[in-house]
Amino acid sequence: NQLTCASGAHLQATYKLNMGLKLGLGAIRDAVGKVPKVGKNLIGVVPGVGLEVIGRVPGIGRVSRLLQNKKVVKVVRGKAVKDSLEVIIKSTVPIDGQKPGTSGLRKKTKVFMEENYLANFVQSTFTALIAEGTRVQGGTLAISGDGRYFNPTAIQIIIKIAVAHGVKRIWIGTGGLLSTPAVSAVIREREGGFKAFGAFILTASHNPGGIHEDFGIKYNCNNGGPAPEKLTDAIYNNTTTITEIKSAAGFPEIDIHQTGVTLVGKVVVEVFDCTEDHVKLLFGKCFDQKKLAALIARPDFSMKLDAMNGVQGPYAKKVFLEKLGASEDCLMNCDPKEDFGGPNTPSHGHADPNLKNARELCDLMGIKPDGSIDKSKATTPSFGAAWDGDADRNMILGSKFFCTPSDSLAVIVYYAQKAIPYFKGGVKGAARSMPTSCALDLVAKKLNIPYFEVPTGWKFFGNLMDSAAVYKKTNYTPFVCGEESFGTGSDHVREKDGMWAVLAWLSILAYRNPDSSKPLVGIDTVVQEFWAEFGRNYYVRYDYEGVDKSKAEGMMKRMADGDALKAVAASDLLGYEVEKADVFKYRDPVDNSISANQGIRYIFTDGSRIVFRLSGTGVVGATIRLYLEKYEDAKGDLNGFAPDVVATLAKVALKISNLAAMTGRKEPTVIT
Repeated sequence: NQLTCASGAHLQATYKLNMGLKLGLGAIRDAVGKVPKVGKNLIGVVPGVGLEVIGRVPGIGRVSRLLQNKKVVKVVRGKAVKDSLEVIIKSTVPIDGQKPGTSGLRKKTKVFMEENYLANFVQSTFTALIAEGTRVQGGTLAISGDGRYFNPTAIQIIIKIAVAHGVKRIWIGTGGLLSTPAVSAVIREREGGFKAFGAFILTASHNPGGIHEDFGIKYNCNNGGPAPEKLTDAIYNNTTTITEIKSAAGFPEIDIHQTGVTLVGKVVVEVFDCTEDHVKLLFGKCFDQKKLAALIARPDFSMKLDAMNGVQGPYAKKVFLEKLGASEDCLMNCDPKEDFGGPNTPSHGHADPNLKNARELCDLMGIKPDGSIDKSKATTPSFGAAWDGDADRNMILGSKFFCTPSDSLAVIVYYAQKAIPYFKGGVKGAARSMPTSCALDLVAKKLNIPYFEVPTGWKFFGNLMDSAAVYKKTNYTPFVCGEESFGTGSDHVREKDGMWAVLAWLSILAYRNPDSSKPLVGIDTVVQEFWAEFGRNYYVRYDYEGVDKSKAEGMMKRMADGDALKAVAASDLLGYEVEKADVFKYRDPVDNSISANQGIRYIFTDGSRIVFRLSGTGVVGATIRLYLEKYEDAKGDLNGFAPDVVATLAKVALKISNLAAMTGRKEPTVIT
């Protein structure tokens, strides 16, 4: 039909029931909303203007430029709007054990599925946000996760609670999927950036998925980073006193698999391509797409990339197949699954990129579970990488070569300015978690850049990144940081970023291989040359998982009190001399907050270190992590096998801690 606007402009219109009115052919902005004698339930898309309401949709009113170029998939009108938005107050009682760890709240999936378990935590979060002054009312919230079991159901529960608290826009990645770094990118970049006040991320990270395995939830703030301790403490305190849950129980179920917009009154729920914001950021600001594509196109270069059936799959396809022109056979396990493949896969459904769990990839790369070389492999790919369930962690491999996360961080900082466009002006600051090896320190001193040793947890890096922008203090950006637990990243987002780390290493290889006619310089050569300049920090981590919590805490208290070291004879130190023994405490140089009890350190006169720490990422019992580091200078033996080199140090650690006697554990669960 042809409609005549108040201004005299003509619009060609096609109406489709419940899906809106498509308008076109030179419509002008002033005409929008001024079409006389038109029915009330018409919605239109005007080129250059976006989706507008012609007249007024009952219960919705005028929906405007927030929806520019969006596809409307559903509109709820009339009485249904009132029913959908009605706030129901449900009585509840506190549930024990809802204190978030270093990366949110994690429990067995069936625990989260219990009545009110998830809802209590989400309600407690909203209560804390409103109390601290976050503009929840009328605000925008992102909700997505890594695709593990219970993810779709959890999203619907959170939507209803969010709407009840006045949230007016909700963003969801297709399929309910967003990697953890992508969530940060969405908050910081989508629609120009910083439109969302925060996000709920549904993930237990590298923990197994499935109905009998683990689930988790964390809240990220408006800077894109994890909630600070002040907020997580407030959330936990609320979980101990909660009496009611507010929910828009009648809000319609959102089809999280169909991209587009659902309008319910003035509430807008948008499902969008989960990869778009993160990938746009990586190639728009961080990396040189042409140089990466040229490296991948070399006939003597090959790679294998394992998403471990986690959320990274869609991103890997977008980055490597669509953007960089790689062949599909370079990708492994890139279809996200709710159980990450389950117990019958090589990873046993444990999407944790380490030598034990990423066995399918490691076997192809010629690396045994203990990190030694599999000499039976005649040929292997040039480059290998794996990511965990929510795609924030990464493992870097060369042909028959395992690059430790500590070395990976140090090498990236060393090459950043030369190899990665984002750092063309130089790295202005760097940091590592306390247990991470001191290799980074050596590089930072040589490059004369500030560096920091912080507690485990990405939120501590975030404060340093935001030092100038938020706190008006020293500017440390561009910034690079990392953890020994396979996490690396920069200030482009406020989370560790597995894809970023892989592209950073490929950028280093592209820099080292400018001439395709010359032999390929691989990961092993890059790292070995690094050792030849800086020396080698031999490094091994022992994980003791599922330890009785009271026994683990008793062992840690004995060391913290100093009783453990007093009970050890000098001869039991096997030639090592203790220079310093302490409980690590961190004063944040940005906001002056203090984080105490962050691990126990034994530092020896030769620079070697023993660190004990209780991990905050497990869901059953306690996980004791023992970190062993021995430094060998550049003139020493740089080609040793790390577990053998630190074996004596391990004996000292077990003697000091009396771990076997105090916990009943004879062997570690995992060695990396």
